[in-house]
Formats: sequence, structure tokens, C-alpha cells
Amino acid sequence: MSRFVVRFMKDVLGDNGREREVCQSSLEVNALNEGQAAEMAKQKFCEAQALCDWSLHADRIRIDSADFPS
Repeated sequence: MSRFVVRFMKDVLGDNGREREVCQSSLEVNALNEGQAAEMAKQKFCEAQALCDWSLHADRIRIDSADFPS
């Protein structure tokens, strides 16, 4: 099983009127692959934020491997 860092990203307007990307939340999950990691993180994000759909607070997710080579 691998460890992944899943970030929930959203584009927002900054003070200067320009769009910028912000991280709404970051979760670490253990999963077999990126797809499973995404689904597990979406469920955890919804539970933590009391949402029925993660996309209400984020535009996209970013998945990175947290495993380090030995």
C-alpha cells in the first residue's frame, strides 16, 4: 500500500483582482493507487466539511505520492 497526499484546490480572486490558486485542505491517505486515494480523500473531506459533494468547496484535487524511496 502506498501513501498519497491529496490536496483540494480552488481558484479564488485575490485582493488585486487576479485569480490565484489556494489549497482548501490537504489529507494523507494510504491506498493501492491514485484513484483509490482520490476517492478516500474525497469522502474524508466531505465528512470533515459536512458536505455532500467535495466540489462545493474545491475546483480540483492534486495527488502526490508521499512514499520516499529507500
